[in-house]
Amino acid sequence: MKPNRTKALLVLADGTVFEGRSFGADLETIGEVVFNTSMTGYQEIMTDPSYKGQIVAMTYSQIGNYGVNSEDIESCAVNVEGFIAREFFDFHSNWRSEKSLTQYLRENKKVGIDSIDTRALTRHLRDHGVQMGIISTTDLNPESLLAKVNKHPGISAFDLVKEVTTKEPYKWTEALWSRGGVTPPLQPPPGKKVVVYDFGVKMNILRHLFSAGFDITVVPAQTPAEEALNMKPDGIVLSNGPGDPQTVTYAIEASKKLLGKKPILGICLGHQILGLALGGRTYKLKFGHHGGNHPVMDLSTRKVEITSQNHNYCVDINSLGGQVDLTHKNLYDGTEEGMRHKDLPVISFQHHPEAGPGPNDSGYIFQRFREILEAW
Repeated sequence: MKPNRTKALLVLADGTVFEGRSFGADLETIGEVVFNTSMTGYQEIMTDPSYKGQIVAMTYSQIGNYGVNSEDIESCAVNVEGFIAREFFDFHSNWRSEKSLTQYLRENKKVGIDSIDTRALTRHLRDHGVQMGIISTTDLNPESLLAKVNKHPGISAFDLVKEVTTKEPYKWTEALWSRGGVTPPLQPPPGKKVVVYDFGVKMNILRHLFSAGFDITVVPAQTPAEEALNMKPDGIVLSNGPGDPQTVTYAIEASKKLLGKKPILGICLGHQILGLALGGRTYKLKFGHHGGNHPVMDLSTRKVEITSQNHNYCVDINSLGGQVDLTHKNLYDGTEEGMRHKDLPVISFQHHPEAGPGPNDSGYIFQRFREILEAW
């Protein structure tokens, strides 16, 4: 049955208006509008907790053609505030598909809008920077919608990590999936214990850690450092997550106490939190990095990796007073993508080595962290 394609409006904070059609729930939502350059993986993107508070526009032209399923998720919730496409395909065809994207969005009470010029939207955000926006199927008055979005304080006013973190600690025991029935490579039995701080952790990070031979306990974001250390882990992982790292003050304080006590791996938001814990600063990028095609150079090997990325903030390595070495660099704009502490067993990365979606070029990072633990 075809969905009811009602009229919908997207209005940006600067007054730019896009008219389209709804293919999700009929309601109104506000979020920071960003664009993602991945060609596939829309379900993983929508369920990535790092997108909490954001409306995501896909630059690939056709979305929804392979439907959705119960496996391709990165968390148990749809975390995007809204979803934007050039052309939505209601007819989904894939042997793994279980339902349409429309059905998925409506079940999760999320708005989708298509039939807008996503190329024009992307160019606008590229030139003018990311900004708050509103999608509505219930209020079609542009002036009214603009007034609503301009009353919003912006996502930096909120601690979004508290909205996506786990409520209770739990164990993780799922490895990376095999492909087409092929047996995955032999993996070491779980041995090294790690505590993973859940700032919005993606499931594929946990799968990679388990496949690298880690015994994993995931803990809430507000877990005190002393409580984590009492679990007697061999290492600490600071996960990805949404929002401005400066709002997550409790995580910064916990990280300060963990430095030097155990080896630490930081990913995305975890990388930024480490930078702040070391006394550095973070800054906001004009339009962020979101997609699965960002070239990053490993400066130790000069190897270029194509990476999956999702962040609006970056660590200013120069603000760390020579405590760290820059290990990875983004080849699009030269921004910092990784660092290694000169004296402590600490490494962190701005890009997503776990992919989901995206290329797997940086998956070696999890094994590199295991080697640091074994040396420690």
